[in-house]
Amino acid sequence: MRVVENLNLALHGLLAQDPRAYLLGEDIADPYGGAFKATRGLSTRFPERVLSTPISEGAITGVAGGLALAGDTAIVEIMFGDFVTLAFDQLCNFAGKSVSMYGRRLPLRMIVRCPMGGGRGYGPTHSQSLQKHFIGMPGLALYELSPFHDNAAVLTGMLERGEPGILFEDKVLYTRQMHQVDEVFRLRVEDGLAVVDVDDRPDVVIIAPGGVAHRALAALRGLLLEEEISGRLLVPSRLFPLDVGALLPHLGPAVVVAEESSPGGTWGSEVAHLLHAELWGRLRRPVTLAHSRAGVIPTAARLESTVLLSESTIRHAVLEALRG
Repeated sequence: MRVVENLNLALHGLLAQDPRAYLLGEDIADPYGGAFKATRGLSTRFPERVLSTPISEGAITGVAGGLALAGDTAIVEIMFGDFVTLAFDQLCNFAGKSVSMYGRRLPLRMIVRCPMGGGRGYGPTHSQSLQKHFIGMPGLALYELSPFHDNAAVLTGMLERGEPGILFEDKVLYTRQMHQVDEVFRLRVEDGLAVVDVDDRPDVVIIAPGGVAHRALAALRGLLLEEEISGRLLVPSRLFPLDVGALLPHLGPAVVVAEESSPGGTWGSEVAHLLHAELWGRLRRPVTLAHSRAGVIPTAARLESTVLLSESTIRHAVLEALRG
């Protein structure tokens, strides 16, 4: 099953199980079924609860926040996650704070889905990874789509938190198969954390969100076959608040955090900060960060590849961490 098919199946299940669940977004109705076909078939099956909206991310997210405030379940698709910036006020000043600012906890069952990332030639305003801009916002939980985590469980877990959540979905994942790793690796998923490795004593550990996982695995495969460096990849489903305790048993003296965001104030910086507090006496050197270059993302494939985080970027970061 492809990742987008697994996501679509999870959305079908969510709307079937919850008669108060609504799905809102631009062009999500059949026969189009969304820009990346994640909502295909949903409007045909649930015509009164799958609503194609005008092009206004602030309005879509505001309506969803109102539905959630009234006790319904609201799922929003932002066609291109870059434009979630237009809903920043609704998410951070209204939905996130509404959970706790009325004198008692008020659960909001709300998920905003954001297709993110480059690698498809969509250019500067349709290719960004903006996860870092939502790190640390009160009442807002952040998740990332992964080929190793079943989306039905992810969506259920997000809603059970009773606070608004953003699901970042790297567009390059949609056509990948679920749970697929190279034959040299073994995969296991434990409490929302995917662990991919070759043995129990890795030389280096890479922590990465789902959209970066296959680039990290390609780097680890090359390092294993060409440099005899053994690595482990950790892919958490929830980016923030991060369950650091789940990571600790799987870490070693060299750690790299890889992400597609541009440098500065990133999720990786937050992870490094948390790990330094726990592992300072065990680390060979400070946690190494790997990310895209600073600058706009070109449309031309050759130029785009020089800006975005790549397998070679991750490999270079690993070698730097080990040399330290």
